[in-house]
Amino acid sequence: MKEKNDNLITVLDAGSQKSCVLVAELQDGVLRYRGHGIERSKGMRKGLIAELGPAADAINRAALTAERMTRIGIETAVVGIGGTHVKGINSRGGISMGSRMREITREEVRAAVDRARSVALPADREILHLLPQEFILDDQPGIHDPIGMVGTKLEVNLHLSTCSGGVAQSVVTCANRAGLEVVDTVYEGIASAESVLSADERELGVCLADIGASTTELVVFFEGSVAHTAVLPIGGDHFTNDLAVGLHVSTEEAEQLKLMYGNCVVTSVPSLNEIEVGGNLSTGGSTAPRLVRQRFLAEILEPRARELFTMLRDNLRQGGVLEALGTGAVLTGGGAKLAGLLDVAESLLRTPARIGSPVPLSRMPQELAGPEFATAIGMLLYTHRTQVRRASEEMGLKQKLKSLFAGSF
Repeated sequence: MKEKNDNLITVLDAGSQKSCVLVAELQDGVLRYRGHGIERSKGMRKGLIAELGPAADAINRAALTAERMTRIGIETAVVGIGGTHVKGINSRGGISMGSRMREITREEVRAAVDRARSVALPADREILHLLPQEFILDDQPGIHDPIGMVGTKLEVNLHLSTCSGGVAQSVVTCANRAGLEVVDTVYEGIASAESVLSADERELGVCLADIGASTTELVVFFEGSVAHTAVLPIGGDHFTNDLAVGLHVSTEEAEQLKLMYGNCVVTSVPSLNEIEVGGNLSTGGSTAPRLVRQRFLAEILEPRARELFTMLRDNLRQGGVLEALGTGAVLTGGGAKLAGLLDVAESLLRTPARIGSPVPLSRMPQELAGPEFATAIGMLLYTHRTQVRRASEEMGLKQKLKSLFAGSF
């Protein structure tokens, strides 16, 4: 194994279905794929860690596979945080700078953000992200970067992404047990948005729905900023379980049937089509094989799809952002691949919808190009962008100190 490479970025996406460790290297300002490892998740229930040992073992095996591919030791990772415990809050706050107009510096921006973030949170809540929506300078709204402007009062509208401190710590502990030091955490919905949304969609208004195995994570962008985040307690496994119960088959066979023959729109399936179910010993089937109408699968799946997007629509309406979807909705995550889901989304949201696949990294294998890897790839992109911003801020601070020091002589 080679020595540690400081240009590596490693991310961990530990979901209900799979644990994925993805590694990229920064070369000449470009992220290049280096390797990945994927293992079936263990010890997870409803998107949360239920058994620490099995969950850590799955992550460790994924990390070892990624190490073998990269031929470099992996010691640190950025970890995704998701689940129904994640909640978003909008807040507003600001500072007054006296009666005389002053130039806005980074210190004033930070002070305004600190004032806006000072909201009362339950003791077990932690802030995942502070996301400025807009700055208001002397009652002039719509400012994205006030540094260098002059005024007497600076306010900010802020979106706070919060999570359960206990749940987040469980994920960190699990990664540590797997041999990974956690250097940062990212809300998985924000990460997915990083890899699938265009600049125009963020500006004109869009809802990203990342449909995972156990939950669906929502992020709404408007005028380039995050306007709303939420998590819905329905994911791809709910569709699978409905089929397993309705067809009296194992969940493994139900998953195969869902992917091969499932559709969320009953009228899209020919009424005479029949498929064979049951009797598949390789997936745990024990009943005798039998023929059922393919439409019967759609009759099971369509109500669940309508429930998901009715819940999504109501959540957006309650958050005051339902009318802000200028470019529509983008569905990503493994659950987004179910046939007919786009039609149900467009019908209930009354807006265009598309499947969001992640932007490819340099040298990335085709197997990672599907929507189920949007979170992991987005975490890489988000981490890279964050590092670039921090480096720029540090450089600006050094230059400021240098000029102050030079001016003292």
